[in-house]
Amino acid sequence: MSSSTSSNSHEHGASKEFIVLMAFIISLVALSIDAMLPALPDIGRDLGVNEPNRNQLIVSILMLGMAVGQMIYGPLSDSIGRKPAIHLGYGLFIIGSLLSIFATDFNMMLLGRLLQGVGVSGPRIVAVALIRDRFEGRMMAQVLSYVMSVFIIVPAMAPAVGQAILLFTEWQGIFVLLLLMAIAALVWLQLRQPETLTPERRKPFSLRNILRAIREVCHTPVALGFTLVTGIVQGAFLAYLNTAQQLFQVEYGLGEHFPAVFAALALAIGLASVANARLVVRFGMQKIATYALMAVSVISLICFVVSAMMGGLPPLSVLMVFLLPLLFCVGLLFGNLNALAMGPLGHIAGVGAAVVGCLSTLVSVPIGIVIGQAFNGTVLPLIGGFALLGVLALIVVLIIRRKLGEIH
Repeated sequence: MSSSTSSNSHEHGASKEFIVLMAFIISLVALSIDAMLPALPDIGRDLGVNEPNRNQLIVSILMLGMAVGQMIYGPLSDSIGRKPAIHLGYGLFIIGSLLSIFATDFNMMLLGRLLQGVGVSGPRIVAVALIRDRFEGRMMAQVLSYVMSVFIIVPAMAPAVGQAILLFTEWQGIFVLLLLMAIAALVWLQLRQPETLTPERRKPFSLRNILRAIREVCHTPVALGFTLVTGIVQGAFLAYLNTAQQLFQVEYGLGEHFPAVFAALALAIGLASVANARLVVRFGMQKIATYALMAVSVISLICFVVSAMMGGLPPLSVLMVFLLPLLFCVGLLFGNLNALAMGPLGHIAGVGAAVVGCLSTLVSVPIGIVIGQAFNGTVLPLIGGFALLGVLALIVVLIIRRKLGEIH
């Protein structure tokens, strides 16, 4: 009898506590990224940053740390167990949080954020493996859907949380909240969640397996192509995250109302994730990805022309008319592109997912930084970036389809 089947024989359902714990663990990722946004100018000012665009690195460096981390934690948790791997991740995250809280200059802050990124990717990756250990089939899908629904709510709420903290204290308070959440999750996991990977099922940690998986992804055109496309789309989205605070809070003068606009746009992405569950059954992943990229390209190009005619900064209502459907299409792309990249890698699913996630993030971070640093007080660098990247990603997808036909 397989281990997953044996675990299912005595687990007829997921407890509410287990679902809440997994959601709590995964939510720390979104909070670590989005809760920072309202505080970026304050952090930059206090740490002597003269160029506002440099503050964006506080977001980008965390993503870079996550890229490095997700390559390591999956294989590591297969070797030493799920809980020790999560403990290691939280340990690094706590050190990074302390460095950020007590940062005396911007470089110390970036080091703290890098460690936070490397750390938080551990619980994020291993939590999914932990769910996979306990459940299979429809039960696993149900638990994952409950947990991942948090990803719809938390990014929308995170800037409001950060803004609320700033009303009562300094920006360090946001890092204190992240620190306390990590400690709470660590204690909760240790006291209430048994280890799910028994010693006899563990595999030795092998750098060779990771290198072999990297080589296989790079030599599999479908996997490499869709990994590249995933990175391109993520790069455009990271550019949006990098510039959102400056654009809405400063250029549009929203001030403390910035989180409300950000929440509306985040919910458009979340709504797309929900809609995709139905659409993918009817149309298939590749068709949805192709049409979504077409829509991203067309919407961005029209928005760029309209914005240029209005001096680069159209009325907020006009911009929202374009951004809501644009980010809805991005939401459709996220899950489908990742699944398409993983399609040929079923035989190395665990380490394959780590490689795809790492490589796509390593593509996205430089793109997001370059577009973000080009911010000039208008929407043109961001929207122009979406247009160029949308067309580039579409070309790559069409090349894959032409060479290899439809992927089913």
